[in-house]
Order: sequence, then C-alpha cells, then structure tokens
Amino acid sequence: MSADEALDEAVILTQALLRIPSVTPDAGEAVAHLQGWLEAKGFRCARPDRNGVPNLFARYGEGRPAFAFNGHLDVVPPGGGWTRDPWGAELEGGRLYGRGAADMKSGVAAFAVAAARFLAATPDFGGSILLTITGDEEGPSVDGTPAILDWMAAQGERPDHCLVGEPTCPARMGEMMKIGRRGSVTFALTARGAQGHAAYPHRARNPIPPLMKLLDRLASEPLDAGTAHFEPSTLSIVTVDVGNPADNVIPAEARAKLNIRFNDAHTADSLHKRIEAAAAEIFPPTGVDLELTRRVSGVSFVTEPGPFTALIRDSVEAATGLRPELSTSGGTSDARYMQAVCPTAEFGLVGATLHKADEWVEAAHVVQLAEIYQAILERYFQSFRAAS
Repeated sequence: MSADEALDEAVILTQALLRIPSVTPDAGEAVAHLQGWLEAKGFRCARPDRNGVPNLFARYGEGRPAFAFNGHLDVVPPGGGWTRDPWGAELEGGRLYGRGAADMKSGVAAFAVAAARFLAATPDFGGSILLTITGDEEGPSVDGTPAILDWMAAQGERPDHCLVGEPTCPARMGEMMKIGRRGSVTFALTARGAQGHAAYPHRARNPIPPLMKLLDRLASEPLDAGTAHFEPSTLSIVTVDVGNPADNVIPAEARAKLNIRFNDAHTADSLHKRIEAAAAEIFPPTGVDLELTRRVSGVSFVTEPGPFTALIRDSVEAATGLRPELSTSGGTSDARYMQAVCPTAEFGLVGATLHKADEWVEAAHVVQLAEIYQAILERYFQSFRAAS
C-alpha cells in the first residue's frame, strides 16, 4: 500500500464510522467496526465494557516503551438545524460532514490508520502501541476510559506516554495542542431556615439573604491571578432556586449551584474549604443552616514541557508549518484520566464545528492528521527507545 493510499484510508475509515449512529453511550456498533478493522491489521483487542458502555483496548507489540492513543466514538445527539443527514458522511467541496466528524471519529480514524502505517513500515520497532477507545466520553464518563484503565491495571498494562486525539486547534490546523486541562467541580448549596409569614419576618428564618450574600462574596472575589500554564480560575453561579409559589410566605429552603473551573493552584478539597470558610462568617448569626455537597468532573493537571511535548510540536510543525501553542484552555476531556497513569498531551483537528449542526472537517486535514500521528510515532520510538 502506498503512502497516499494509506492516508486516504483515514478518510475512508472516518466515513465508515460516521455512518454508524453512536449517540452516547450507544456506540457499540462503531466500537465493533473499529475492533474488526484493527484486528485485520494485526492488533490484539479486548473489550473492557462496563455497565453497558462499550470500550475497546488494542495492543500491538510487547516491548517498551509503550505509546498510547486515546479517543472516543460516542457522540452528542444531532439536534435540530441540520441540512444534511447527520449519519450520511457526505464528502462535498473537500468537507466531510456528519455528527462526530470533528469530535472525534476522524481523530480516532487518523490515529488508527497512522498506527497501521507505522507498523507496516517499521515492524521491528521494539516497543508497543496501545489504543484505548471508549463509548462514554460525551456522557457521564465514568464507565469509559476509567473502566479501560481499571482493566489495564488488573492486566498489568501501562503506557509510558499518551496522546489524546481530541480536536485542539481553534481555527488553523496545527496552531494549538493541549498539555493540561483545568479541573471542574460543581457545588450544590442548600440553605435551610424556617418558613413563616412575610408580614412577620421576625418569626421566620429566611434562608435567601445569607445564601445570596454568600454567592455574592464567592462571585466577587477572584480565586487567583492565574499560574504558569493556566489562566485565572473561574466561578460561575449556574442556578438559584427557591420554588416558592406564594408571595406572602418566607420559604424554609433555598438552593443554588455553582461551577468552578480551576487551575493547578487549587484542588476540589481546597475550594470546598474556601466556601465553608466564607459560609462560617455569614450563616451562624442568621440561624440558617447550610448543606454543601460537590461533584468533581475533572482535576487540574499539566504535563510539563519536555522531550515528549517537543516531539509532538516538531511533528506538527513539519507537516503544517505552524509550531503549536502549548495550551490548557477548554473544558474537560479524557486526558484527565490518562494523565493519572502517564504523561499525557492532546493534539487533533480544528474543532470549530464540534457539537454544531452540519458538523464538518476538512478531509485534507484528516489526511494530514494521520501523517502527523505517524510522524509522532516515528520520532517517539526513535528517541524514547534509545533512552530506555
């Protein structure tokens, strides 16, 4: 197979995956299709599914170092506003359309094809290539990559480095890669007082004023000024609810939620203590109690720039002419799980249309991404095998 044909195969595989509806977590058929494709290329595959979520682990080779790619085949629902079949995989004017075209069936196809091309060209590379694919990234994300990692730990599987194929470029191919992500934690606050008549407020304990005072303080005080690799953390009040249908009744309970996207200056524990400390100054004099709970969606992490990030940047620059900016912007991704076991970075396509109607990517960029991923594998096993 020529290099050009192998690159074209990235588009062909992307189209095949796009034609399989896989709204999270119902990605089983897409995972099965990719499994068959990889097994035909010589990969040994396992299915560490959990709680009905389809997951795929694929390995080629036995030696070290072990390089892992991570990605997902589940997608968000198409929603309205489409002018094309969201599962049609139409290729028109150089654009490949479909739900998951940007996020991230094309990325998975590109690294699968890149790995196959590398192995065909370098069968005695001496290390291992691992592919970890989930059907639960767009959903709760608790039985996807975490399940794969639990299975890997039980099997004694451990990657030395990982590249997540999420779209990372805002507008131009090659302009940005991710070396970390902010953490995300949502706090639920429930203030409980005593109900009473609005004409006799002294006979009630109104939970609303202390809750609003606390929210105002939290929203008004900056969390930090940013760190070496991160912008300042942000706090957003996302809902305030009382549920009181009467205008002459002081309610007994008021609720609110706030979401904090935090950098490496904080942890979920430290933020929890910060809120508790502010509440301790506000609530006791009022006689209103506060219950504070939290749900952590991701921890803050950063992979320090070094040889691993440099070889990714070198490969991208050689293909695109752009040296990607090292960024920690954006929301969460499954890199938050992979980073717990090995140094992890992210590089992928332009993500301008992800989750939108008529989602599309440039087909030429899918071809180019497979080329970049193959170059990363070549550089990686040349440099890290020599160092191991």
